[in-house]
Amino acid sequence: MVATAATSAFLPIASPASDSSGKTLGKVGGSIPANVDARGTSAKSKSSSSGKLRVNANAQAPPKVNGTKVGVIDGPKAEDEETALNHVKNAGLLADGFGSTPEMCKRNLIWVVTKMQVLVDRYPTWGDVVQVDTWVAASGKNGMRRDWLVRDSNTGDILTRATSCWVMMNKETRRLSKIPDEVREEIGGYFVDSPPIVDDDSRKLPKLDDNTADYIRTGLTPRWSDLDVNQHVNNVKYVGWVLESAPLPILETHELAGMTLEYRRECMRDSVLQSLTAVVDKGVGDLANSGFVECQHLLRLEGGGEIVKGRTQWRPKYADRIGSWGELPAESA
Repeated sequence: MVATAATSAFLPIASPASDSSGKTLGKVGGSIPANVDARGTSAKSKSSSSGKLRVNANAQAPPKVNGTKVGVIDGPKAEDEETALNHVKNAGLLADGFGSTPEMCKRNLIWVVTKMQVLVDRYPTWGDVVQVDTWVAASGKNGMRRDWLVRDSNTGDILTRATSCWVMMNKETRRLSKIPDEVREEIGGYFVDSPPIVDDDSRKLPKLDDNTADYIRTGLTPRWSDLDVNQHVNNVKYVGWVLESAPLPILETHELAGMTLEYRRECMRDSVLQSLTAVVDKGVGDLANSGFVECQHLLRLEGGGEIVKGRTQWRPKYADRIGSWGELPAESA
């Protein structure tokens, strides 16, 4: 899952007490499509062990497209990306096996993500059964939006919400492309008429540099396993690199509650990157937000080109730790 897989790889899964602050970052931006049931219709995971974190993955689509009924895909998947691919496969549009439709393949077009927002209301705990729902909608004239909703399968409680914007790029020229009419005919019938599940964080992300960043981590390089089929670094890998320069006191005492990433350019297998972080909000003097932290981030090539700009929001793991983590050290991580 975009949120749980990306964040739990660097932070431990929280205990039930981790949300004791009661703070909720953001809100549901739009209504959940009507065909996304509060409890879901997924079958349970094939795993019979009660000691595992199990996932039910649902790909949502309109009930009927061009006279053909389109239902919910059920299956135990552990990644939101797999849920999205299940959605495309169920629609009969998985021409290359990786999300490009038949008409996109004819024109050497691929999808690339431009922006992603994730809000974590509560982390799942060991033994929870998690349900993932996803759907797509139009984004402007030449974009697509994909939303994810992660819930407790037993209670229906929302755990994580995520929204992302995608555009088309020519695989050979590496230039962005308008959506051809033929492709629009393929995918338009599967769009859900629903606002984003997360309100858009339209605040401008400032550019960090050596003078404005509090922490800098250098020499970051991708491994072969970090690359996708187009030889790009997988977008989830960027989350790990962003957190490489996050200050240790925050990582130890806080949990990631929200993240906004804006993707600026491609990162290839031979790239060498730097991760920059600035702590911009320590919640000082605001009792309503005591202990809550906001950071700004930049991933850049060693030559200076911007790869990803981002913003993260952090909340204390435990209420009794608010204010106890003290001042952040001034030196670079």
